[in-house]
Amino acid sequence: MTVRTGRGRRLGSPAAAGVFAIAMAGTTLPTPLYGLYRQQLGFSELMVTVVFATYAVGVIAVLIGAGDVSDATGRRPVLFAALGLSAASALCFLLEGGLPLLLLGRVLSGFAAGLFSGAATAAVLELARPGRESRAGFAATAANMGGLGCGPLLAGLLAQYAPRPLALPFLVHLVLLALAAQVTWFLPETVAHPHRPRSPRPQGMRIPPAVRGVFAPAAIAAFAGFALLGLFTAIAPSFVARTLGEHNLAVSGAVVCTVFLGSTLGQALTGRLGVRTALPVGALILVLGLCLVGASLAADSLPVLVAGALCGGTGQGLAFRAGLTAVGAAAPPEHRGGTLSAFFLVAYLGISLPVVGVGALTMALGLRGAGLVFAGCVIAVAMAVGGYVLRHPLPAEDAA
Repeated sequence: MTVRTGRGRRLGSPAAAGVFAIAMAGTTLPTPLYGLYRQQLGFSELMVTVVFATYAVGVIAVLIGAGDVSDATGRRPVLFAALGLSAASALCFLLEGGLPLLLLGRVLSGFAAGLFSGAATAAVLELARPGRESRAGFAATAANMGGLGCGPLLAGLLAQYAPRPLALPFLVHLVLLALAAQVTWFLPETVAHPHRPRSPRPQGMRIPPAVRGVFAPAAIAAFAGFALLGLFTAIAPSFVARTLGEHNLAVSGAVVCTVFLGSTLGQALTGRLGVRTALPVGALILVLGLCLVGASLAADSLPVLVAGALCGGTGQGLAFRAGLTAVGAAAPPEHRGGTLSAFFLVAYLGISLPVVGVGALTMALGLRGAGLVFAGCVIAVAMAVGGYVLRHPLPAEDAA
């Protein structure tokens, strides 16, 4: 691996993290707007989850088909391609052409996120100065989760207090994407000899043998944590509006933002605990947060929902950063992008499949009943992985 200049290395890691955050914010911009789309287009709660999960389908397709493409072509070309897909997604939402364009916009957003997940994470890690790998690991995961949290907050505020609620959030994001493209132009390339991939065969699912023992528990913990994030980004705004009677879009956006704020807090604490401790502790805190979310659904309590979001997000952040750090440290440099993409693949399965299941259950059990079933299932997964890691600790790698 190489970089162009020492100055580029110093400035490159935080700049790459900023580009990553801007891109990920676009993927959650529609979250507080789904109620408006539902009123405008007249679709059901199940269709809301399908529209949401379409994004995850796009992510998974890219991670399987091109998860390691940046290991060959270089990080910068992949980042530019992902920014272009993000802009195309925003344009689909701006056209407001009905359900087909919403689905297309979500798929394109998923393609962009899939490219960013491996390439941007690897770029942030590789552009760090020697001895700053720990900070770079936090910057990468915080940019991911922080960007996801800023999206619904920004969209909720603009939709509630500014004109054109279904257009202005995406116009603002297009401006931010233009800024991110300018920053990306000046980022150093970290792949020593970029080249066109020799084989078109999908490579993103390959996990080097040396990583597999670390990968399995870390990825399952990520699956459980992302399932919680999926619940909040797809269902929480509807619960806040229809069950709790709070129709302020800024409040809905803030509630969703809280779970990502908790995630960023958990990631900040991971460095103090170390990877071996942070993963099982994060899984157990995630269980506590899910219990609070279940209690909020049963009691129709907004404060308990917010507490569950903050607690569950903190557990998710602890486990997610610990797992990402462990997997990234174990992966050989020439396969790091593909290995990280595989890790994100499992995580995004968690943000898609359970959420669609909740949408389907809503038709039979209602929003509250479906949420309680969901919480119980994810609690079981989180408890299982937490117990496993307590019995079989990860390697002693504390560069979280």
